Amino acid sequence: MASVPNSDELIFFVNGRKVIEKNADPEVNLLYYLRKVLYLTGTKYSCGGGGCGACTVMVSRYDPKTKKIHHSPVTACLVPICSLHGAAVTTVEGVGSIRTRIHPVQERLAKCHGTQCGFCSPGMVMSIYTLLRNHPEPTLEQITKALGGNLCRCTGYRPIVESGKTFCAESTICGLKGSGKCCMDQEERSFVNRQEKMCTKLYNEDEFQPLDPSQEPIFPPELIRMAEDPNKRRLMFQGERTTWITPVTLSDLLELKANFPEAPLIMGNTAVGPSIKFKGEFHPDFISPLGLPELYFVDYTDDGVTIGAGYSLAQLNDALHLTVLEQPKEKTKTYRALLKHLRTLAGAQIRNMATLGGHVVSRPNFSDLNPILAAGNATINLISKGGERQIPLNSHFLERSPEASLKSEEIVLSVHIPHSTQWHFVSGLRLAQRQENAFAIVNAGMSVKFEDGTDTIKDLQMFYGSVGPTVVSASQTCKQLIGRSWDDHMLSDACRWVLDEIYIPPAAKGGMVEYRRTLIISLLFKFYLKVRRGLNKKDPHKFPDIPERYMSALDDFPIKTPQGIQMFQCVDPYQSPQDPIGHPVMHQSAIKHATGEAVFSDDMPPIAQELFLAVTTSTRAHAKIISIDASEALALPGVVDVITAEDVPGDNNHQGEVLYAQNEVICVGQIVCTVAADTYSHAREAAKKVKITYEDIEPRIITIEQALEHNSFFSIEKKVEQGNVEQAFKYVDQIIEGEAHVEGQEHFYMETQTILAIPKQEDKEMVLYLGTQFPSHAQEFVAAALNIPRSRIACHVKRIGGGFGGKVTKPALLGAIGAVAANKTGRPIRFILERGDDMLITAGRHPLLGKYKIGFMNNSVIKAADVEYYINGGCTPDESESVTEFIVLKSDNAYYIPNFRCRGRPCKTNLPSNTAFRGYGFPEAAVVAEAYMAAVASQCNLSPEEVKEINMYKRISTTAYKQTFNPEPLRRCWKECLEKSSFSARKLATEEFNKKNYWKKRGLAAVPMKFTVGFPVAYYNQAAALVHIYLDGSVLVTHGGCEMGQGLHTKMIQVASRELNIPQSYIHLSETSTVTVPNASFTAASMGADINGKAVQNACQILMARLQPIIRKNPEGRWEDWIAKAFEESISLSTTGYFKGYQTYMDWEKEKGDPYPYYVYGASCSEVEVDCLTGAHKLLRTDIFMDAAFSINPALDIGQIEGAFIQGMGFYTIEELKYSPEGVLYSRSPDDYKIPTVTEIPEEFYVTLVRSQNPTAIYSSKGLGEAGMFLGSSVLFAIFDAVTAARKERGLTKTFTLNSPATPEFIRMTCMDQFTDMIPRDDPSTFTPWSIHVS
Repeated sequence: MASVPNSDELIFFVNGRKVIEKNADPEVNLLYYLRKVLYLTGTKYSCGGGGCGACTVMVSRYDPKTKKIHHSPVTACLVPICSLHGAAVTTVEGVGSIRTRIHPVQERLAKCHGTQCGFCSPGMVMSIYTLLRNHPEPTLEQITKALGGNLCRCTGYRPIVESGKTFCAESTICGLKGSGKCCMDQEERSFVNRQEKMCTKLYNEDEFQPLDPSQEPIFPPELIRMAEDPNKRRLMFQGERTTWITPVTLSDLLELKANFPEAPLIMGNTAVGPSIKFKGEFHPDFISPLGLPELYFVDYTDDGVTIGAGYSLAQLNDALHLTVLEQPKEKTKTYRALLKHLRTLAGAQIRNMATLGGHVVSRPNFSDLNPILAAGNATINLISKGGERQIPLNSHFLERSPEASLKSEEIVLSVHIPHSTQWHFVSGLRLAQRQENAFAIVNAGMSVKFEDGTDTIKDLQMFYGSVGPTVVSASQTCKQLIGRSWDDHMLSDACRWVLDEIYIPPAAKGGMVEYRRTLIISLLFKFYLKVRRGLNKKDPHKFPDIPERYMSALDDFPIKTPQGIQMFQCVDPYQSPQDPIGHPVMHQSAIKHATGEAVFSDDMPPIAQELFLAVTTSTRAHAKIISIDASEALALPGVVDVITAEDVPGDNNHQGEVLYAQNEVICVGQIVCTVAADTYSHAREAAKKVKITYEDIEPRIITIEQALEHNSFFSIEKKVEQGNVEQAFKYVDQIIEGEAHVEGQEHFYMETQTILAIPKQEDKEMVLYLGTQFPSHAQEFVAAALNIPRSRIACHVKRIGGGFGGKVTKPALLGAIGAVAANKTGRPIRFILERGDDMLITAGRHPLLGKYKIGFMNNSVIKAADVEYYINGGCTPDESESVTEFIVLKSDNAYYIPNFRCRGRPCKTNLPSNTAFRGYGFPEAAVVAEAYMAAVASQCNLSPEEVKEINMYKRISTTAYKQTFNPEPLRRCWKECLEKSSFSARKLATEEFNKKNYWKKRGLAAVPMKFTVGFPVAYYNQAAALVHIYLDGSVLVTHGGCEMGQGLHTKMIQVASRELNIPQSYIHLSETSTVTVPNASFTAASMGADINGKAVQNACQILMARLQPIIRKNPEGRWEDWIAKAFEESISLSTTGYFKGYQTYMDWEKEKGDPYPYYVYGASCSEVEVDCLTGAHKLLRTDIFMDAAFSINPALDIGQIEGAFIQGMGFYTIEELKYSPEGVLYSRSPDDYKIPTVTEIPEEFYVTLVRSQNPTAIYSSKGLGEAGMFLGSSVLFAIFDAVTAARKERGLTKTFTLNSPATPEFIRMTCMDQFTDMIPRDDPSTFTPWSIHVS
């Protein structure tokens, strides 16, 4: 930070140490400062917009008025350092460290297995830690609430919540609702083999150190003295381009506002910060009245509550909560409506940063609070140098009419919220893509006042958010309804009129137009029912109640703390106590994850002369590049060079993958050039200034449909067939045809793509540190791009912050781009993709279109199936052909169909190239098989589960490609799943529930699974390891697999421990590198532990064979003595281990082969409840039964199953990628793309590992990394079950097209009713929609 005259010193504390920053720059945020200035890298960058919680830290401030210290969780990426004067910041390093002592929060998160890749763990720790600082004995609800702003893509949240629960005062054991018995009792649980004991304890609570609040660090006394200093003065911080001013009195603030009328007031920076970062806004001056006492107060009066504009939303919540407790219910209707929305608004961090004044005055069109404040007749108290005035928080203000807004010199002093009165009803309603931490799709604030003692409308107000550029009032409708009675006739007029008054144009931004129109009146109907109910409670004789079957429409789904049980095989009591195989061993890096000491690629300290790389990407889907003008970019400060295709010494197009676009662009988001500069912000600014001229080329192919039209494919059709399909269709009772669309999915690994490329002085060597699942692939691409032998490229992988397939091929491309820049500049390159760029450039799971024709008998036995699959591959080959092959080979899932044909083809389109993703085609393809099972069930009047049972593989069978397998474990998982989940009884219970409830429906579904691991190409299944034994007896293990959170290294240590018969503490595993193990295969296809385990085992067995003569001579000796003796006798203590690999193959000409080494079977059952009026759904319970054979580490395997299940559930329900018709991806941040949060996981979650034999794999284990993904579809089919019940009751057809994801929009618009019939529909030929489906 450059030195500037007349800048004040910024003083704050970080982890108890004083920081004096003489050159504070207002544009620098706390995350950057912690990571790049103080080198505290425990706090992670993941999204940069406050939406993921990875950068959560605790900020503590002293309030001189109350003499109290308040601790808040905040997202460091949004906190300007200038706002921290006088504050104490605690990061994960300050909570505890391996070097000093670890804190109970860190210890329990690790030991409860609440960390996998570890990238989100520091943020999780900080959220729980801050909660404990404020509430040392939290409630279960507080734990769930505290974690609502933190995303995790690995664990599925359950173990994280569990680690937090261990601090709760109340019991967390189920105890079957007080009976003291366990609902999963042992006797009835293990009917498979009564001798086989099942365990449920994945960790030992007795090991936990107690939480002692008295041991927490004290708040720095110096900051208390600063806060109480009576002679505080105005502070000014002068940055490179901006000035930050902190006034200390109200008059000083008003003076500044008069002098700088355009300067934004910065409090929480949750509105201005993202606008600067993502919308390119610029402000030369900032005024920050943070901590100004006049803005922080609550005034309780007879007619309401006045709350200071400086109160954070969390403080507003506390103030309203107090009022609700103290005042009679009559008076608190507005407060309760606000509290309901405050619970789910953003996450805890943002609620602690955003202020009431900022929220009111920024008037976002999606505001949850402003419509309720307006409906509750709130007023805003303004102040300026000219004096004070009040303005109503009403429609004129919210719709931004100039005469009703603030003058430029005015600020909000406070907001007054009046009490509600006896005949006055106020409600807040909303619906979002997910329950918490998501902007509303439509929200509303409504209120009605009646003439006393009647149901005659005296005053009515309706405000809607997210239906236009501002919050909108339905004032005309309200005016027309005054004097009317609150009855059904009034409702139907209100619905018609409000739809006329609030018009959402068909091409409106945000799309979902018909859905949003439906929500406008669905929410109005909910309000109507609530008021009817309220009137009835007042006078049951005068006002009839709403029908009993409508009651459930009144309430939103509650947020409950999830609970569950994990069942796995106990270790044989005769196994050596030292042998760790089969034990739930904690992830070897778990404690380091929780303390922030685990080093990821971008955590490596800066290297001398390093440069940062930013990308300039194509804005057209298919166009000729006419020119690239980088002159303006090169003239900017700090810019060293601009790199284009011309600068690639070797292959710019390797195996069809293009590094830098040359002559033409083939998708939006293709990298055209990169800018290397001294800081990332300089590089990014310059990248925006590169001017590229294009000329569009036809055709532009975006969807699968367009690809089929233009015959655009990457490869020929892949096919397997058995029996005589055509013949069989002639002899069946019924034939159905249909199709299913499955949209794509974003990986959303928490650590974005990260490359560090360091050119060496000699021999053109290049060293790369990167997050990849396939280091040898990165090595190959870099060598090809630089035109040098692979032996001169070293790729190192310590750990990856989540991969899920997204870091198999993409890091090779990006690594080569970074290496070319390093080669050209001769300097180290740090290349970290921002979240938005990562989502745009690297794409994800293939969208899929499945078409089927099924022939079956009246008893539902399927005799013939003809299935076609098309996937949207994007613009380059990547893995699309291979994914297609997997889809075709696995398309039968668990079902035997004697006459079966499956064909598949990857489509070539102008979208970013889709790639590998957990499950590799199976999760999207198997949905189609389940869909036609459901369709057959519907035709035969049977339940889908009965039809699945009838058509399931039953005896030793061969697949369509002639591979033989025994489905016995599949049958067992299915049987246990239905029995242990009490499927039949719960099915009856859901039917009973559905009879009694018209607007809410429950659904229950079970899905079986036959999954495979490994690759149909034998040489991909090989692996190698290198094991060194040192003279002190310690052991270093290296192998070709990459650690990305799945616990691969942990399992390898377990293998080495068993084989060498030494404690795990003797064994160290440092990193994966192309230097130690060359030509390693990818860590993917669920086979990381399988193949690398065999290689490590082989190396250890070779070493033990060498040591055998020495051990025989001295059988009672110590390991260390044997090693010393071996060295004296010149016995080599180092060896490579090798596993040739599973000998798999597939002959596509003959349509037969042995493509997979073994199968993994499973079944899951899920129960959901859907709200037919809004489309929201709640997952009530899930049971998973997974055939694990013998689990090497049940904690890791259950972690993989749960994490994959939640990722799958997200894929099938709320994760929705939005593309424009021109091929532009809109969903580029956690704001627009919703992965599950802690509130989406099942309220009850039961996972059981089922025993079987698997002689093929090491220790009879199975690879379980991906299998759980497809089981998430049980949620999708449970939703369909619920929707089918709703449609049946409404007299609609039973069959409807199955699409995934089953978003709230899909659910609501498929549960058709009088409201969906009422909305205006547009002719699709008259407009271009905002977004399209690409499957």
